[in-house]
Amino acid sequence: MITLKNDCFIRALLRQPVERTPVWMMRQAGRYLPEYRRVREQAGSFMNLCTNPELACEVTLQPLDRFRLDAAILFSDILTIPDAMGLGLHFVEGEGPRFSRPIQTEADIRTLAVPDPEESLGYVTDAVRLIQRELQGRVPLIGFSGSPWTLATYMVEGGSSKDFRKVKAMLYDRPELLHELLDKLADAVAAYLNAQIKAGVNAVMLFDTWGGSLSTGHYRDFSLAYSKRIFDQLRIKQGDRTIPAILFTKGGGLWLEAMAETGYHALGLDWQTPIADARRRVGGKVALQGNLDPVALYASPESIRSEVKKILADFGQGSGHVFNLGHGVHPDIQPEHVGAMIEAVHEFSPEFHPL
Repeated sequence: MITLKNDCFIRALLRQPVERTPVWMMRQAGRYLPEYRRVREQAGSFMNLCTNPELACEVTLQPLDRFRLDAAILFSDILTIPDAMGLGLHFVEGEGPRFSRPIQTEADIRTLAVPDPEESLGYVTDAVRLIQRELQGRVPLIGFSGSPWTLATYMVEGGSSKDFRKVKAMLYDRPELLHELLDKLADAVAAYLNAQIKAGVNAVMLFDTWGGSLSTGHYRDFSLAYSKRIFDQLRIKQGDRTIPAILFTKGGGLWLEAMAETGYHALGLDWQTPIADARRRVGGKVALQGNLDPVALYASPESIRSEVKKILADFGQGSGHVFNLGHGVHPDIQPEHVGAMIEAVHEFSPEFHPL
């Protein structure tokens, strides 16, 4: 394993002292960058880009060449596991992901097999190894997966959904069947993240994008229980190193205390949860990542700087904070505005970390 030249992000996740607040951004490699759009055009399709390790490496590194970021995140998609299960993932322009063979029957679930990540998802682990070779310890690399509940929503709905009517109908009518699907997905996600760890990622993140669509009881039983099951299977101890794990539930502010009991080292916050309240509620147990509203990046650089300073001040003194957006950066954001956010973190955060 290559020694990290900048391990600020890892130390913050482990709530160890840092000189300043580390910063990275969800979807930091993406359509808001003109250099990304050029590579995406070269690839011909989004899936071609995801499944080509050389191109995935190139776009993973692009934001690091432009901004002073403290972590890289593997360029991939949360739906690679369902695709490897044979559901036929493709992307429709202007509509998002679609599955040619969505889950519709009990037999569809029974015939699903947990994929071998080094075989059907080998392009991801190949990309991890290539990215780490190119990074040479410059910053940590984050691996990730979608959560079982979030993956299940896409698999049953056949794509994106506003009301999740099909998967929620299964939840109410056939809860045992949904649990059977989630059981398989939890094992698949754990194997996938462990393969990324073996390939060399320095941290992992579980994206529970649609957990916030559930009621409290259903979130506990159909989402959080499986997030914990995944954490319990992660091989986070690698010799004398710890691979920190981050759990992000969009819309999960109600359940931070329960999330903090799962073992994850850090919780991602969306922009609806005040970071001061989150720290008061769970800050003694976990680090916190977040949580600038992504829409704030449409504002002027002066306003962005002001919002950054407010979030830093609301978190307050000490380690355990990774600055990020409350969700992914929007594709039409000006890169200069992203730069204003990142530079503001560098400028203002040292005062909150007195040595």
